[in-house]
Amino acid sequence: MAERRVLIADDEPAARRGVRQLLGRYERFVVAGECRNGAEVLAALDAVQPDVIFLDVQMPGIDAFEVIRRRTPARMPIVVFLTAYDDYAIRAFEVQALDYLVKPVSDARFAVTMERVARQLDASPAQPPGFVITTASGVTVLPLHDIDWIEAAGTYARLWSGRRSYLIRQSLRDLEGRLRAHGFARAHRRALVCLDRIRALTARTAVLASGAAIEVSRRQRAAFAEALRARGNVARR
Repeated sequence: MAERRVLIADDEPAARRGVRQLLGRYERFVVAGECRNGAEVLAALDAVQPDVIFLDVQMPGIDAFEVIRRRTPARMPIVVFLTAYDDYAIRAFEVQALDYLVKPVSDARFAVTMERVARQLDASPAQPPGFVITTASGVTVLPLHDIDWIEAAGTYARLWSGRRSYLIRQSLRDLEGRLRAHGFARAHRRALVCLDRIRALTARTAVLASGAAIEVSRRQRAAFAEALRARGNVARR
């Protein structure tokens, strides 16, 4: 069964810790990030791309409803609201939240929520991830199948699609963990390559359909070649 990524957003460390502990008995769900305020949530939604977010209603600066307004309900993962009050229930469901938990949350109530979350996820099989990109002309989604390779760029990563590139604020290590199952492999410490894009593989270089030639380091060479064979790619040395 596919692993699901969870984002926890609450300005109270104890509340975040409580949700993490409750999630500990659900092996299918992995905490991929934690946020303390709405601004961090907006950034993490792009960087982490969670399947589920446990979202505190009242956070410093940007509250949960403003997060959803800016992001739009259609671009949100499954939302489970967290709050110390029950005054926001109607508004929560107006913005298409799946559930609404009043803190402190009991094990039994949390189990009901997780059943709802699992049913919702199973009703819509997970799609290969894409990336929400901010450009000069606005926001767009770059599908995973359009990416040839990914290059480390300091605290960012540069996504290459043909001759065009896009920066996202995410580490290459995190991307490698997410994208390995979708046919990406590390060529060297600063590059991930889409194996399906490779048209030729020499002792030192992977040549992509776009014409890009990516160095394959000595350290990564054996694992990279094995990943290529496992993918069924017919690239020739």
